[in-house]
Amino acid sequence: QVLLVESGGGSVQAGGSLRLSCARSGDTNGYYYYMGWFRQAPGKEREGVAAINAGGGFTIYADSVRGRFTISQAKNTLYLEMNNLKPEDTAMYYCAANRAATFRSVGRAHLQAQNYVYWGQGTQVTVSS
Repeated sequence: QVLLVESGGGSVQAGGSLRLSCARSGDTNGYYYYMGWFRQAPGKEREGVAAINAGGGFTIYADSVRGRFTISQAKNTLYLEMNNLKPEDTAMYYCAANRAATFRSVGRAHLQAQNYVYWGQGTQVTVSS
């Protein structure tokens, strides 16, 4: 069973920065995973923010965060660097993972929640104006 644990959320003022982390553990078979960050604000649907392929060489971003957020990974930890934060970025942020058969690139489908099997418990990000 794959376990995902997020950290790094908090409260910042608009224009500030945060770095989220997601530690992946529990896989003893050496599978590869593509991973993503999602967010959900109260009363809204879960939204795909960014995704990265198993090899880490390909990424995709939602239009709302492109140029401000950067997804990356190192070994079994996924990161989301968030700069120039806006009040509309306020949400619970979740990391997600699914087994990857190859190192192929990620696309729009990887920003859709139904394409992920494993989910973390979430970390809250609050941006005040």
